[in-house]
Amino acid sequence: MNRWLILIMLILSGCASEDRYIEWETQQPESFPKLTAIGYASLDLQPSEDKSQRVLMAMQASKIAAYRELAEQVYGQELSASSKVNDWMLTDNTIQASVTGIIRGAKVVKSYPAGEHYVTELELDFSQVWALYQQNNRTQKVKSVTYF
Repeated sequence: MNRWLILIMLILSGCASEDRYIEWETQQPESFPKLTAIGYASLDLQPSEDKSQRVLMAMQASKIAAYRELAEQVYGQELSASSKVNDWMLTDNTIQASVTGIIRGAKVVKSYPAGEHYVTELELDFSQVWALYQQNNRTQKVKSVTYF
């Protein structure tokens, strides 16, 4: 009895596989948001004696901070937390945050000193991001399917 059942299943599964050709069509999103991010870095805390070197280091640090903020907006933050209790008392409480992602297409809108800090403002236009990703990862929908 089991042999007949296996034989029937094999025959039916052979009928299910058909040769086909699927044509894909790229579909553009209806709207593209623009994200902005601001990064700050202290001028005085940069590890250099030379003022112009501290400014350059703060410029770079503020740009990295702004890119991190953009990555947090696009990908979100991963939070990891732990608490330890000893004798019914909280002895240790820690939270860690991290973000991982690739930001492409962002542009620096402004970069300027402001008092004791250096500030960098970034903008990420998702129409630019979409155009960049279309070169590598095309979002597609089925345009037509032809069976043989």
